[in-house]
Amino acid sequence: MSNHHKLLRAAALVTLCAAAHAQDPLQEFEKRVTQFTLKNGWQFIIVERHQAPVASFYTYADVGSAQDVKGITGMAHMFEHMAFKGTKTIGTRDYAEEKNAIARVDQAFKALKLERQKPSGGDPEKIKALQKDFDAAQEGAGKFVETNEFSIAIDRAGGKGLNASTGMDRTDYFYSLPSNSSELWFYLESERFREPVLREFYKEASVVRQERRMRYESNPIQRLVMELLASAFVAHPYGESGIGHMSDLENFTRADAEEFFKKYYTPANLISVIVGDVDPKQMKAMAEKYMGRLADGEKPEPLRTVEPPQESTRRFVLKAKAQRFTVLGYHTPSIHHPDYPVYTAVGSLLSAGRSSRMYQGLVTKRKSAVAAAGFPGFPGNKYPSLFVFYAVPAPGKTNEEMEKAMLDEIERLKNESVTADELQGVKNRERAELVGTLGNNTAIGQELAKWQALTGDWRNVFRFLDKLSTVTPQDVQRIAKATFVEKNQTIGYLEPEPSK
Repeated sequence: MSNHHKLLRAAALVTLCAAAHAQDPLQEFEKRVTQFTLKNGWQFIIVERHQAPVASFYTYADVGSAQDVKGITGMAHMFEHMAFKGTKTIGTRDYAEEKNAIARVDQAFKALKLERQKPSGGDPEKIKALQKDFDAAQEGAGKFVETNEFSIAIDRAGGKGLNASTGMDRTDYFYSLPSNSSELWFYLESERFREPVLREFYKEASVVRQERRMRYESNPIQRLVMELLASAFVAHPYGESGIGHMSDLENFTRADAEEFFKKYYTPANLISVIVGDVDPKQMKAMAEKYMGRLADGEKPEPLRTVEPPQESTRRFVLKAKAQRFTVLGYHTPSIHHPDYPVYTAVGSLLSAGRSSRMYQGLVTKRKSAVAAAGFPGFPGNKYPSLFVFYAVPAPGKTNEEMEKAMLDEIERLKNESVTADELQGVKNRERAELVGTLGNNTAIGQELAKWQALTGDWRNVFRFLDKLSTVTPQDVQRIAKATFVEKNQTIGYLEPEPSK
């Protein structure tokens, strides 16, 4: 961070603290917020920021990889990709003809899939012929595609930052536009969720498979994380990798994606936040005009599966061509638990910067690690998840030594009360981070949508700071003693593969 930005952030913090004495920061921020829900259930939060003639648009779909099911893992992430493929009018040269061509692709893939899935593995010659038919059908459908028409329309209007991401708890879509192009966002966003055409589905599935190979299978740390989740969660979908199993990525269908869309992309499952130089009345009128066209739909029910309590330590060792790496995971409650602020405080105490306990203990004093940290809320916050610790051993040090060093720091947290200064530092950092968020349109959208979706009220992003301010050294010690125990522990090592 440059000195200029440090000064700006410091000034912002002074401003916020001053406002806290004169007026509640939430009340001050709330003056600039307009909130409404359309008849079909689509929620909107409008935040006025007139510093520049731009606006950021952020849509939070209350569906993530945790909603994937056996046999179609990776579908939440796959649909993120498909949401840019266009509609019946965007991305096509002739939809009537394209529709028939897509149907031929589906039929060809079904025939190929049935042959490949035979217990015998299928007839190789027949598979070869069916693959040829499938490739030809895809090529035929591709002739009707106007590639990237969705994103090109945004680029022409001066849009920036077009992107999307998938997490365990959510899928989000976002970009910024000049304020006078706001109507384009309403039209495009409503169209892609009103009548998406899942064109080039199998080509995009191939892209995702390659992403899995490059980002996960070829990355030892990602593989270690996948093993940690699979070991720690025996029932809950948090134990599945969001990228999906390769066999699922090879065999799920466009029909599977359509069913996923119908279930989870209802207006009642969407929250949009608009932040910038906009008129809330105009935004509401355009929301009703465009998003109001979408049919009503029920909000999907929450996940039924509850992870049972862990009753014993779980261990695993992954061997790969990589340096050593140690991870520890402990089950923790979700964001809804009253002690969630305490877990946040513990994470900050242990890993926020070079003055944190893990860094000081393992890196600075013992010099046994080159990096060490710990944080809660992995891989999500909507449901009970994990508090994860990790350390990268220094040359010549072992994973066993890292495990012992981390456990020593955890025991110190249990047995030695944190100081008032340490805890005040945590509270100051969290407040400063919120201030930093409030200076960026897209970041504001992300935070407000997340808290609205997870807790039912965006205002809880401010109230969380109030709850954090009440955390005591006794709370930290109580949570450490209750959580960081052997039977609640999953331990993983990444060990170098022996040279042949």
